[in-house]
Amino acid sequence: MQLARVLGRVVATTKAAGLEGRALLVIQPLDEALAPAGKSIVAADAIGSGPGEIVFFVGGREASMAMPGERFVPVDAAIVGHVEQVAVGGRRVEPEA
Repeated sequence: MQLARVLGRVVATTKAAGLEGRALLVIQPLDEALAPAGKSIVAADAIGSGPGEIVFFVGGREASMAMPGERFVPVDAAIVGHVEQVAVGGRRVEPEA
């Protein structure tokens, strides 16, 4: 699992089976200090996330299995949790606004 910040939404009029009604979000992967780490990616949202939120996501086969109600959905990344707080070495890391 990796941390990311939700940047925005992707609008697609046609989606693969299993993605109907699911949001596709642009996310920015983050490091342990909540600083941007690498390029932004598109992830399927399995939990109902919105812009600005800190989330965690999975990739690969785990992403395809994370979508509720489906056995296999063709995605490379899926958002699977909201982050309430991050602590590294016993110190709380505050997200940038």
